[in-house]
Amino acid sequence: MKIILSGGGTGGHIYPALALAEVIRKHEPDTEFLYVGSERGVESNIVPSTGMPFEKLTVQGFKRSFSLENIKTVSLFLKAVKEAKKIIKDFNPDVVVGTGGYVSGAVVYAAQRLHIPTVIHEQNSVAGVTNKFLSRGATKIGVAFDVALSQFPKDKVFVVGNPRAQQVASIKSNFSWQQIGLSDEKPSLLIFGGSQGAPPINFAVIDAMQEFNKRNYQVVIVTGPKRYENVLDRLTTQPADNVRILPYIENMPEVLAKTSAIVSRAGATSIAEITALGIPSILVPSPYVTGDHQTKNAQSLVDAGAALMITEPALSGKALLLAADSLLLNDSVSKTMTEQAKNVGIRDAGDRLYALILDAIGE
Repeated sequence: MKIILSGGGTGGHIYPALALAEVIRKHEPDTEFLYVGSERGVESNIVPSTGMPFEKLTVQGFKRSFSLENIKTVSLFLKAVKEAKKIIKDFNPDVVVGTGGYVSGAVVYAAQRLHIPTVIHEQNSVAGVTNKFLSRGATKIGVAFDVALSQFPKDKVFVVGNPRAQQVASIKSNFSWQQIGLSDEKPSLLIFGGSQGAPPINFAVIDAMQEFNKRNYQVVIVTGPKRYENVLDRLTTQPADNVRILPYIENMPEVLAKTSAIVSRAGATSIAEITALGIPSILVPSPYVTGDHQTKNAQSLVDAGAALMITEPALSGKALLLAADSLLLNDSVSKTMTEQAKNVGIRDAGDRLYALILDAIGE
């Protein structure tokens, strides 16, 4: 097969596409891929580093209030569609798969105009603007959450999960907490606000540090590289032997596999990883995302008994500590939440999306 993948802007759009490619290669090793991303998006660094061929388009997002910049946005989109058509004709794919972001809008729309099968994948519980725009012309649509089904044409949408879940579930972890001076025998709480860190989560940890120091479980806080020094400067209580403060973790999937519970944002990738591994979680949704989709992502896990949620306005050192204790000091609660998280997770999501792609090609 020949497949064009397109998704950009955030890792939440890029990593599912790369995870899908990994799954497809296991089924069909000779598959040729071309990734089309945006010139300024993080995909322009992430994708080429994997060795996958990469083409760039120039796009930008719409301003939510009236702005003359939106005229430029439309102009760039139309130009990107024209360029995407040329790329598509040159590569001659069997299918074009979009995973979200403005760049995928231009690429998938161009493929639809050329009557090439298209599949779009929605990772969040609230459909993005791009995927809603593309849905009418899409051949097939895969979603990660049941609640997203009603947001797309019902005759072509299916729950497939997030391919990132299958990728993480298949990892064999050799990580040991001893590598950072902790014990493999104690429960471990990982507090992670995303690759750049999340100041509200960091500040709550600082407030709770004195009490975390007294716990018989371990606490690892990942601050984000640019926020590490600020966290250290704000500490009034130094971390005890059961606490570690780190700027970043390179091998996150391997660390997650050995984690007893996690505090994190509720982005699509985080949810996929947490549920694939069955990790009890305390989710602190970011309120700064489109459609407040992280809150809805988190609520889907809370409703299933797979997570606790603390909204950002309610987040404090005390609230964080109470939630952490309820998971790490109560074996029955932790065990139940582990089972429910695994029930929510779709560990064969990549295979499901691959099957949907084959259906699209066959139509």
